[in-house]
Amino acid sequence: MRRRSVISLVAAVAVFAGACGGTAESSTPAGGDTGWRCDGPRTAKSGERYEAMTPAPVPALPTVTTDYSGTEVRVHDLSRILALDTHGTLATTVHALGLGDRLVGRDVSTGVPELADLPVVTQNGHDLNAEAILSLRPSVVLTDYTIGPLEVQLQLRDAGVPVVILDDRRTADTIVPQIREVASVLGVPEAGERLVERVNAEIAAARERVAERRDSAGGAAPRAVFLYLRGRSGTYDWFGRDTGADDLIEALGAVDVATAAGVVGYKPLNAEALAAAAPEVVLAMSDGVASVGGVDGLVALPGVAETPAGATRCVIDMADTEILAFGTRFAATIDALGAALYPESAERRR
Repeated sequence: MRRRSVISLVAAVAVFAGACGGTAESSTPAGGDTGWRCDGPRTAKSGERYEAMTPAPVPALPTVTTDYSGTEVRVHDLSRILALDTHGTLATTVHALGLGDRLVGRDVSTGVPELADLPVVTQNGHDLNAEAILSLRPSVVLTDYTIGPLEVQLQLRDAGVPVVILDDRRTADTIVPQIREVASVLGVPEAGERLVERVNAEIAAARERVAERRDSAGGAAPRAVFLYLRGRSGTYDWFGRDTGADDLIEALGAVDVATAAGVVGYKPLNAEALAAAAPEVVLAMSDGVASVGGVDGLVALPGVAETPAGATRCVIDMADTEILAFGTRFAATIDALGAALYPESAERRR
């Protein structure tokens, strides 16, 4: 995931495998010991399958939408859909609505197994390939500003393809509006409402399961930080309020130390501030952890070794395309991270 796509979360983890003392206790954070204990690094895996709605809804066309860019877009044909963003959220939503069989291509981030055989129309990671897209003769393209370059999206419009640019933010509060917007563009608003009801129920149930796990592990709220890492470009940020990371940490029943430290949006990592914030666990994207040399490289970053998380090598990672994707899979994300953060072994150690 390129940095622009994660920044757009504002405008737009099972756990990292590695050697960590599974029974090591975290050091005392600022303000006192929370009582939570690290169970070692893990990789959170939720499973990417999400059952589509059945029977598939029948779209009512044409639809007319004023999209996120302020452009009025009329959609007459849904026979060949492309849904493209850095997180794979849009294609997953189209699939969940029961219209996945109309998708003719995908971005590299779309992880739905049923869509795996579709041709990929992104290159160099998350860059749109205009030639590949036009070769598929799309009847409509759903996209947002997490992916680009924008020149390609404009080129598609110039070629006569209806391009609907959607809100690129990814937070807990944008899940429902995004489902409704996609459903409206596709002419299936009633199916959208059914999906909203289903997703809301799934998220509520997942939150309850995480709360039960935390209670069974002793009830302590761990101090967590989300780090965005890109070692090759030397990008090391911590995410605070209004990034989606704060929503994720809250859903896990943890304390977001970046938000508590006054970080709004994303900020370059400050060693002294991070050490003072004293996170007991680091949440991160899997590719980001790999880019800095794994857990060894992460805990060697300035300030990290001075935190309880660094002392215990307590890192939880999750796929880049899921950990902050939100959307219809958010409940599964919460469940997977909750299992990683409050493993059953915690009960056996007490």
